[in-house]
Amino acid sequence: MKYTNLPNTSLKVSKICLGTMTFGNQNTETDAHQQLDFAIEKGINFIDTAEMYAVPADPNTQGLTEKYIGSWLAKSGKRKDVIVTSKITGPSRGLHHIREQLDFSVPSLEDALHKSLKRLQTDYLDVYQLHWPERAVNIFGVRDYSHSENERWNDTISETLARLEAFVKEGKVRYIGLSNETPFGVMRYMEEHRKGKLKMVSVQNAYSLLQRRDEVGLTEVLQMENIGYLVYSPLAFGMLTGKYLKGQKPANGRITMYPNYSRYSSESSMKATTAYQEIAQTHGLSLTQMALAFVNQQPFVTSTIIGATSLEQLSENIGSVDVTLSEEILKEIQSVHERMPNPAP
Repeated sequence: MKYTNLPNTSLKVSKICLGTMTFGNQNTETDAHQQLDFAIEKGINFIDTAEMYAVPADPNTQGLTEKYIGSWLAKSGKRKDVIVTSKITGPSRGLHHIREQLDFSVPSLEDALHKSLKRLQTDYLDVYQLHWPERAVNIFGVRDYSHSENERWNDTISETLARLEAFVKEGKVRYIGLSNETPFGVMRYMEEHRKGKLKMVSVQNAYSLLQRRDEVGLTEVLQMENIGYLVYSPLAFGMLTGKYLKGQKPANGRITMYPNYSRYSSESSMKATTAYQEIAQTHGLSLTQMALAFVNQQPFVTSTIIGATSLEQLSENIGSVDVTLSEEILKEIQSVHERMPNPAP
């Protein structure tokens, strides 16, 4: 395993982070513990979760992911050996089984954090993240920004940071971060940091061969402001394994099971994925290896969050950390990207 420092922290994190959103739905508690044991054995020390997991969001499974991680932490005694991050759910009309008031107000933050700590059976989180902004942003398959939706947004970022800072002072959170954020949002938090508030140390966003839009603006912000970048969906819901090409619908595949997860299933995404698969095959790689290695190699990526439903998948995903793509392969990837840029917003 390879490791790097999460900027502005004392945390040395593995370049591969274990994503856990399948725990409690596609994976049982026994499965979850096996994955955690295997990941630790392979050198992973970084675990990412969220209060809303398991995915898809469901009142019957909400919180199970954290509970399964918590039972493993209690059983293994490895809390001090691993870095654990979680997230508070952002505003959504469809998730009120989590909390009636879905925002980053003091009551909501108090409720979310303390329930997460209880489920995880820990006294603190290494990084606590805002799962998505309170304002409307063009994420989750939305390509273009719509200003009109934000005319109702009240800027409470200073107050949110004050509450998060209190958690840090209380020892319940070590560092704070963002998720599904835009350049504006990150710089708005940096504006408050320059006034004396705590700094957001990381941004967790979707990034893959099919979704490179953060390179347009956000990665410059990350570099210039020295902020970590945690990548989720590096395999685009499994699309970049190639298993959905040519009309295939594997029985246990996420897109097969949950067809409403269509973010990466457009015709243009299929065409781009086919082109990327041809590059991988030409160079003796699996598409999975190439897709993950591409993300791992980006200089702005701190850690790549990988998820799996089987130990076989998990092993291949972790093994990508040892794959280095040649300049030739990178040029061929860039050629496809220039012809079909960001087909999955």
